[in-house]
Amino acid sequence: MHEPDELPPATVKTPGSVDRATSVRMLRSSLRGLLVLSLVGLLVAPMIADANVLKTLTEFLTVLVLAWMWNLLVGYANIVTIGQHAFVGVGGYAFYGFSAAAGWHPAASLAMAAGVSLLIAVPVLSIVFRLRDTYLAVGTWVTAEVLMLFAGKLPGFGGGAGVSLPTHVAQAFGSGMLERYRNIYLITLATALVALVGMVVLLRSLAGLGLAAMRDNEEAADACGVNTKRLRALCFLCVAPFLGLMGALVALQKLSISPTSSFSITDWTVFIVFVVVIGGIGSLEGPIVGALVYFVLREAFATQGTWHLICLGGIAIIVLLWDANGLWGAMRRWLGGDLIPLTHTPERGAPTDPVLSLTTTICK
Repeated sequence: MHEPDELPPATVKTPGSVDRATSVRMLRSSLRGLLVLSLVGLLVAPMIADANVLKTLTEFLTVLVLAWMWNLLVGYANIVTIGQHAFVGVGGYAFYGFSAAAGWHPAASLAMAAGVSLLIAVPVLSIVFRLRDTYLAVGTWVTAEVLMLFAGKLPGFGGGAGVSLPTHVAQAFGSGMLERYRNIYLITLATALVALVGMVVLLRSLAGLGLAAMRDNEEAADACGVNTKRLRALCFLCVAPFLGLMGALVALQKLSISPTSSFSITDWTVFIVFVVVIGGIGSLEGPIVGALVYFVLREAFATQGTWHLICLGGIAIIVLLWDANGLWGAMRRWLGGDLIPLTHTPERGAPTDPVLSLTTTICK
């Protein structure tokens, strides 16, 4: 359970505690200011950055959105999935089908990619959610592999080798490379902002209280009347369109689709798991920290082959041994709360224990 966003007032204030509280407030304010400046930098990047920088930023935002989605499923809804690459691949293939095969406008095809992913999520939800724990994880992986094999058999989609996007589809987002990268980046940034705002609204709602209770103790949440099955279904169906849309944007970035790349378990699930585990599960800031670590390593060892992956695995092991809540989990305890407030401040006179306070709120 997260601690309240603001530090509780101390009963006896000593000079040391006052100095620490002041330092924590100043640090939290500085970090929030850094988040705002980073957002401003992302917004002005298309006007000042070249194609290579925009390409890297687009890849960063892609990983960040996928990490947020996996974190929502695993960190809050307790849906331990290792098959989210299924919907990324479905989105890429749906985008190609509507834009290239059916001749739809590419912008409409992006929306249809999200819609098809949502449509596919309904039967997957009804089948996979009959499983739990390890069987659920294996079930999601098997589902992704089946969809990948099915995509390789679709006529007109290049078979196992895949197919490149037609020129007119790429040119719809810009005739030149810089213009195309700029437009794809703006769409990806808009998707990331919508995902962030959507998660904040969801997690600060009544359903979010239930998800927070499930994250901390699912059995206690179920005993208090939280409809865990309904919340799981809600999260799963909310995540699927974003995964599909990101798959379509990945196809635009690569200008091609193929079963192995569009449904890549390594790129769209394994790396995402590392990002969230390093940053911290069960928060919005954790995936941001993990994505930053991943891209810093990737860029630092860009000419050293797979050394960035070796370092990523080593850091993940060290972080898990040091603190299972990740880098941000450790930082959050020191700060006394998150930078993006998702918790509900208890009423005056309410129990100070956060778990008891949340349980009381849900059971009213």
